[in-house]
Amino acid sequence: MNLEHKVEELKKRNRLAEDGGGAQRRERQHKAGKMSARERIEFLLDEGTFEETDKLVTHRCTDFGMPEQKIYGDGFITGYGRIEGRLVYVFAQDFTVFGGSLSEANAGKIVKIMDLAAKMGAPVIGLNDSGGARIQEGVMSLAGYADIFLRNTLYSGVVPQISAIMGPCAGGAVYSPAITDFVLMVDKTSYMFITGPDVIKTVTHEEVTKEQLGGAMTHNETSGVAHFVAHDDAECLSMVRELLSFIPSNNLDEPPRRTCSDPVDRADAALDTMVPAQSNQPYDIKDVIHSVVDDGYFFEVQEHYARNIVVGFARLDGRSVGIVANQPSVLAGTLDINASVKGARFVRFCDCFNIPLVTFEDVPGFLPGTAQEYGGIIKHGAKLLFAFAEATVPKLTVITRKAYGGAYCVMASKHIRTDVNYTWPSAEIAVMGPEGAVDIVYKRELDAAGPNREQVRREKIEEFRERFANPYVVADRGFVDAVIQPRDTRKKLIQALAMLETKRDKNPAKKHGNIPL
Repeated sequence: MNLEHKVEELKKRNRLAEDGGGAQRRERQHKAGKMSARERIEFLLDEGTFEETDKLVTHRCTDFGMPEQKIYGDGFITGYGRIEGRLVYVFAQDFTVFGGSLSEANAGKIVKIMDLAAKMGAPVIGLNDSGGARIQEGVMSLAGYADIFLRNTLYSGVVPQISAIMGPCAGGAVYSPAITDFVLMVDKTSYMFITGPDVIKTVTHEEVTKEQLGGAMTHNETSGVAHFVAHDDAECLSMVRELLSFIPSNNLDEPPRRTCSDPVDRADAALDTMVPAQSNQPYDIKDVIHSVVDDGYFFEVQEHYARNIVVGFARLDGRSVGIVANQPSVLAGTLDINASVKGARFVRFCDCFNIPLVTFEDVPGFLPGTAQEYGGIIKHGAKLLFAFAEATVPKLTVITRKAYGGAYCVMASKHIRTDVNYTWPSAEIAVMGPEGAVDIVYKRELDAAGPNREQVRREKIEEFRERFANPYVVADRGFVDAVIQPRDTRKKLIQALAMLETKRDKNPAKKHGNIPL
């Protein structure tokens, strides 16, 4: 056979690999509102940069008539390319080939690019659309999942790992995305669950649809498994690109920096009146964030889950920062189980990848109640404390209003190695709110006041607020570095970040800490 014939054979095999499960099955994907696996990769990556690996791999299964059903690529497309010029590794499950199921062969394709990504220091992006393990291969398929899980774990904190769920993801398949840093889902076309509705109905007699059980909003709003929800495939892939613009390629790099046209010393007079005069009145902490960050742009993470805490990425003078903020307009900004876990996970990601942390604090304490105590708020609240204390990246805190009790300590206080702590004049920093404190401290005087009890109580509350619930007590002790005018917050944070650019800090030598799981 001459070279021309050999080249023709190569082209034929490549065409067969690119055709996957065929035009008819691809059309079915389109009718369901989904892109094909190759279309997704083309949309995600910079044009013309995708280099495919293991394009001609086939499965090795010899049972159930499988030898007659071999398709090049075996249902997974793997390779590398560029996003905004930066190297990334990507795999996409092709639902048109054996339902995107995992085999020994295509698991090996994923393992190969994950190992390459770790060596090259580049992110791994998984586009999941799979019916799960390939039943015909039995334990070989399960072994493939475990090989992937191991690498998810070993490379956690080494390179960013992002999972886009763009179709079904069920059974053991869900554990790989769960270990990765961020999970994106597409509304109405993606779902994740350990056991499906039919199994649940058989075992527990509960009636539930796939969407209710594991749809995009279920995991973005109720379970907290997912971090982002998109309306379609295109928006989901655009979100992945946007997310990568804030984070470095690996744990040794600094986050990407952008040119900033927003003046560093831009003051916003609206911040001076942002906090209501009445301490029990809510306001939206996102208004504060938007006012302070570059161009008012905040890329929120887990927007729909545990809304009493706000986390996400922004830029200050072009530098990427992670923002953690209590939200007074939801549950008065208290910390509960879900908010603590959400905050802790985000703080640890930022610390892994050298992203400075900016905390906006307005927290009256931890949410009281038997549901919280029985649910383990002590343990879960300690996760957030552990994460902030462990973090060695530059840390800055702005107390806008309340900072009460243990929550004051937890929210990146000076005592847990926060580098720069500011407070607004509106801050109230104390063991507890004036009302509760007065009932304890002045109990005898109040009991003795008889019919004048309420009047005496009001006077004592005002006296307590004046003496203790203000920023000058902590400023006197050096627990905050400065009391600043709210309008100057942007300038102060940018100056502090510039000062902290060469920060070096480390934890005691150890294998790893034992975070309270």
